Amino acid sequence: MKNIFFMALAVLFSTTALAQPEEGPEIEFEKKVHDFGNLEQNGDASCEFKFTNKGTEPLIISNARGSCGCTVPQWPRKPIAPGESETIKVKYDSKRLGPINKSVTITSNAKENTTVVLRIKGKIEETKTSPENKNTGAPVAQ
Repeated sequence: MKNIFFMALAVLFSTTALAQPEEGPEIEFEKKVHDFGNLEQNGDASCEFKFTNKGTEPLIISNARGSCGCTVPQWPRKPIAPGESETIKVKYDSKRLGPINKSVTITSNAKENTTVVLRIKGKIEETKTSPENKNTGAPVAQ
């Protein structure tokens, strides 16, 4: 009889422990993909990814790494308190022509998903210039 009582007590305590929410930082992004659409060459190819610490302890982003040298992230270096929101800024070098499909890998102390991948996409097109007058080189009046 004592064994049954102790087993029931052990089961009760273990299920209570499992029902407790886990403590720790938790990172949640508003979006994980930014689509620039079509951009002109040398135009502004900057965006922001807003996130919130939905956890119970401070969130620390230890690293943010672009997939190449043309994708440069900036991230907060200070701990983000529970409930606080911040942004990760990403700048793409828009002098390169063609499609954009790059990633930024975020590493943090989040209790789950310690690594999150953000993506930027779009297309860089050649800058449109106005037609020139063949005789003078001046722009043609339209």
